[in-house]
Amino acid sequence: QVRLVESGGGLVQTGGSLRLSCVASGRTFGTFNIYSMGWFRQAPGKEREFVAGVGWSTGGTYYADSVKGRFTTSRDNAENTMYLQMNSLKPEDTAVYYCARRRSAYRSITYSPSDYDFWGQGTQVTVSS
Repeated sequence: QVRLVESGGGLVQTGGSLRLSCVASGRTFGTFNIYSMGWFRQAPGKEREFVAGVGWSTGGTYYADSVKGRFTTSRDNAENTMYLQMNSLKPEDTAVYYCARRRSAYRSITYSPSDYDFWGQGTQVTVSS
């Protein structure tokens, strides 16, 4: 079993920054780097949506149009950790943010939540206006 734990959420004013972390544990020894990882978010009353992702190993990064130029994702395979640096935050970024592991190894990032099998518990990000 793989466990994902997010941290770093909180309350911030418009224009502020937060850095989220996602640490993988459990059956990840020597395999974290072969899975693409994604960030998703879900606001009240809305569907879960893709935010950003980083491909397996040193793969490319991918972003939703709504966060391009403001958010940056990265991974540290030695630490089994993925990051999401969020700058210039807006009230519409308010949501619970989740990290997730791509369902199969050596596969590219996709935007569909159904393509991810392991999920963290989520961390709340609230941006006040």
